[in-house]
Amino acid sequence: MARFLSVTISGLSGGMIYAAVALSLVLIWRATRVVNFAQGAMAMFTTYLAYTVFEHGGSYWLGFVVALLSGLLLGAFVERVLVRPVETGPPLNAVVVTLGVFIFLQALAGLLFGGRFRSFPTPFSNKNYNFGNVSTLSPFEIFVIVAVAVVAVLLYVLFQYTDVGLRMRAAAFQGEVARMLGVRVGQMLTLGWALAAVAGSLAGVLVAPSVFLHPNNMDGVFVFGFTAAVIGGLDSPVGAIVGGLGLGVLLSYVASYFGGDLQTMSALVVLVLVLMVRPNGLFSTTATRRV
Repeated sequence: MARFLSVTISGLSGGMIYAAVALSLVLIWRATRVVNFAQGAMAMFTTYLAYTVFEHGGSYWLGFVVALLSGLLLGAFVERVLVRPVETGPPLNAVVVTLGVFIFLQALAGLLFGGRFRSFPTPFSNKNYNFGNVSTLSPFEIFVIVAVAVVAVLLYVLFQYTDVGLRMRAAAFQGEVARMLGVRVGQMLTLGWALAAVAGSLAGVLVAPSVFLHPNNMDGVFVFGFTAAVIGGLDSPVGAIVGGLGLGVLLSYVASYFGGDLQTMSALVVLVLVLMVRPNGLFSTTATRRV
């Protein structure tokens, strides 16, 4: 029983990282109707910028802010310069552009920062507390959970209770109608990409101490985050959180009781089963989804 509780608690911590990636995908989908396959690479690159701050004597919190701000600017740049020219074409065009951005950023990171693994600092202790035979969350893991939860609440408030969130959704679903109503669609799309990149950058900074920093360090995290987003529903922030936590706990169980080699397969099985029952995701509020 003690082992089961320890594995569950560990899974919750990892699940919040997947939830953060899923939230960034949900945000960009709700704001632009595009799935950004470069989200993980963008998060990796901004995490390297934070690491550069540490190398030059900056504090963790300065690097943290630099990562989020650089994510904001990078997301806006990608939408404005690379994605916007193809937004009026077939949806697949934007997807291909994001794949190109993914390849470019990984190559650029390797060129600028090298390919060796680097340890990433934490603002709080990463040592787990033990109560009897049960290993509980470390202070840093508690920080991860709180940070992602705050982002989830802010996204929910943004889309449900603010004019900006309403304009972003209108620009994504009915751009021409939104323009006739006075919505600056271009600005809303740029804002959606920028905010999604901030959420992705947060995930990159939070996961780096666990997986180390490397040009490919976000690949597996992005795959599981994308899986969590699809399971929960690409238009549901709540689904992103539930999907991330559920997947994190599942993968923790599989790794502990059956071996880490089966984690990816187990995630795929769950994804297929959910899509067979609820093709739009467990918490989706739309009847159809464009891909």
